[in-house]
Amino acid sequence: MANEGFFQQVYKVAAQIPFGKVTSYGAIANYLGAKGSARMVGWAMNGCSKSEIPAHRVVNRNGLLTGKHHFQGTNLMQQLLENEGIEVVNNQIQNFEKHFWDPMNELL
Repeated sequence: MANEGFFQQVYKVAAQIPFGKVTSYGAIANYLGAKGSARMVGWAMNGCSKSEIPAHRVVNRNGLLTGKHHFQGTNLMQQLLENEGIEVVNNQIQNFEKHFWDPMNELL
């Protein structure tokens, strides 16, 4: 992983988030050994919202859809999550803990 760019490492982790699960920018940063770099993970995710990477599954630490304005249409991020069985109310994932996927636990 050391030779890859940070964004590419972020994309590798995000690509592994299972259907019906979400993670946070901070959880990805922590997994990559860059604790405190949640904002950089956010920048990486901004650049991939139109790719095969499931960017809609990455939210802030409170389950808020803070990246939703980077998706086509105002509610696309919410619709994608709801299609996976995740309830969203007022831009916040309900039962966040139930849907949370921590790469530190799942990928190590």
